[in-house]
Amino acid sequence: MITPGRLRRRRPPHGGRWEAALLSPVIVTVLIAGLAFATPREIAISRLLPAAPALAAAMWPVLPTILLGTFCLLVMIGLSFAYTDLGTPYTSAAIVAVTLAAAYASHVRLQREETLFHVRLVADAAQKVLLRPLPHLVADIEIESLYLAAQEQARIGGDFYEAADTPYGVRLLIGDVRGKGLPAVGAAAAVISCFREAAYDEPDLRGIVHRLETSMTRHSAAFPSQDLPERFATALIAEIAHGGGQVRLLNCGHPPPLLVHRAEIHVLEPTAPSPPLNLATLIGDRYCVDTVAVAPGDQLLLYTDGVTETRDRTGEFFPLPDWMRRQGPASPRELLDRLHRDLLHYSGGRLDDDIAALSVRCPNTRAQEHPG
Repeated sequence: MITPGRLRRRRPPHGGRWEAALLSPVIVTVLIAGLAFATPREIAISRLLPAAPALAAAMWPVLPTILLGTFCLLVMIGLSFAYTDLGTPYTSAAIVAVTLAAAYASHVRLQREETLFHVRLVADAAQKVLLRPLPHLVADIEIESLYLAAQEQARIGGDFYEAADTPYGVRLLIGDVRGKGLPAVGAAAAVISCFREAAYDEPDLRGIVHRLETSMTRHSAAFPSQDLPERFATALIAEIAHGGGQVRLLNCGHPPPLLVHRAEIHVLEPTAPSPPLNLATLIGDRYCVDTVAVAPGDQLLLYTDGVTETRDRTGEFFPLPDWMRRQGPASPRELLDRLHRDLLHYSGGRLDDDIAALSVRCPNTRAQEHPG
């Protein structure tokens, strides 16, 4: 969220640990000063005092860093009254020099943090345009989304999703562009923009895919990539008919969605493979549309391969179907929250690929007709 006025940074995680780290320069100063007064002159612990302002530069603003260096200088002067031959001028000069360098380093660090903060704000805005927040309810269908970047500082990537309430039903898109970085983001943006128009115009899912294929091909030709001569994207389009009853799926090389029907998990594999986007000219453009019957209250989980390719410490992949079988009744938001938590736990907090997921629940017409 971008708010006017002064920029506010979020506090780092693990607040207690961060506060302890902020106090570390003071702790180091007190420890060195105490040892300097308590140990014999020959050990010369006081020569370590310049380390305190140097450490402060990594986490403190300029003024506190200078004040800490001044305090270290006063400590050194105080030690000179107890030990006349301690080499006070040399250590004091070192404290002054290190404090000035630390103050400059702190200033540069703060400038870079400010720049990074603005860049992250721009990235947040770009993500909201590319992956705009989906409404929680689309034509009585509950939809929730999840997006996790593999890199902690990243905001956007090659995974994408979208939903649209069209005259032909609620249409969903989820996909993954091969590659990473800005080229993958650009390709994802081209696919999403095309889907937002084609979903309302094309009466058949094959027509949507043909337009996505054309858009992807044009984008790849306009922005060629040297590291990826064959850029392509896997994609899955789902169409939930108004009033429920059935879901039509067109899977272009994407991981199959999961259907929860009466507490049973069904993996919706395509009856025939369809080519990923931008590969139709190489392996053919035959697209297969499957129709699956659904009942009120059934749930669909659409996801990218970052979910099923998440590994634990032993290299085992995340067992998504088995994980789904262990989940009890849950709303779409609760299901994705559990998935988020368990993926991070399974991987030890480190993700090797971006992750996107959509959880969809068909309207429970019976519950609406007879509440309670």
